[in-house]
Amino acid sequence: MKLWEKDLEIYNNSTNKGDILIRRETNHMKNKLKEYLLSTVGVTIVALGLEYFFFPNGIAAGGVSGLALAITKMVNINPSILVFIFNVILFILAFFLIGGSFGAKSIYASVMMSIIMWICETFLQPKAITENLILSCIFGSAVLAIGTTIVFHQDASTGGTSILAKIINKYFNLPIGQGLLIADCTVTLLAIYSFGVEKGLFGLLSAILIGNLVDRFSAGINPVKQVFIITNKEKLVVDFINNEIDRGCTILTGKGGYTKENTTVIYTVLNSSQFITLKQFIKHNNPEAFLTVSESTEALGKGFTDY
Repeated sequence: MKLWEKDLEIYNNSTNKGDILIRRETNHMKNKLKEYLLSTVGVTIVALGLEYFFFPNGIAAGGVSGLALAITKMVNINPSILVFIFNVILFILAFFLIGGSFGAKSIYASVMMSIIMWICETFLQPKAITENLILSCIFGSAVLAIGTTIVFHQDASTGGTSILAKIINKYFNLPIGQGLLIADCTVTLLAIYSFGVEKGLFGLLSAILIGNLVDRFSAGINPVKQVFIITNKEKLVVDFINNEIDRGCTILTGKGGYTKENTTVIYTVLNSSQFITLKQFIKHNNPEAFLTVSESTEALGKGFTDY
């Protein structure tokens, strides 16, 4: 039962209509607490990836953290302090130039990341897990992408060059993606100056990897199969999907483009093992059916992942 259904049931059965409001407020607070907790987990993962893969190896993977690392080489200040300073400056600029179009969770995530990085640098004195630049680039990018995705899924961000990209977008009419590319290329040039061409290019490669991995992770980690079945045995197939596989389906009415005859199209969404079961059933019981299947990155709703 969904949250709104529970609320409606309580509202209809309760003599005190204030109960539903209290419950909604309580659930709202729980959700907010969960979002901030997951944001903290996400920025912790990002901070650990930076401190144990990128910073010890001089890999400036774009963004404010990469800028901080490149400048640290020149001014000898802890990267965590520079990340905090740069984010504060960017948030102030955003407030005046683009109307503060960012949320409290993004400010919280940015501050928390700086704090966690400072704790690591001050008390743990992290060393590189591996000094192999290729391994650091690959695994560091994966760790940062996981943490960043968790933060993004809480409708937050770690600030940084995404704010700068929005400013560039507003005043220079450049797409945000191009704005991010300009910012990351600037960081790469600084990294080349600070650490040399090889490490600078590894930083650029890491920035590209992180972006692609975040897109992949954000698209969903529970892929499903979208299945269309054109059949003349509607009841047989529908009953099997509903009762044996325990999934729902939608029945559509179609018309053959060549035969001009009316036909039934059944649409359903299944996981991999359920699709194999359905395919074997159709093979043995309705071999004349026409079946198409495509991969979907995620399914949200009843029977799948909650929104």
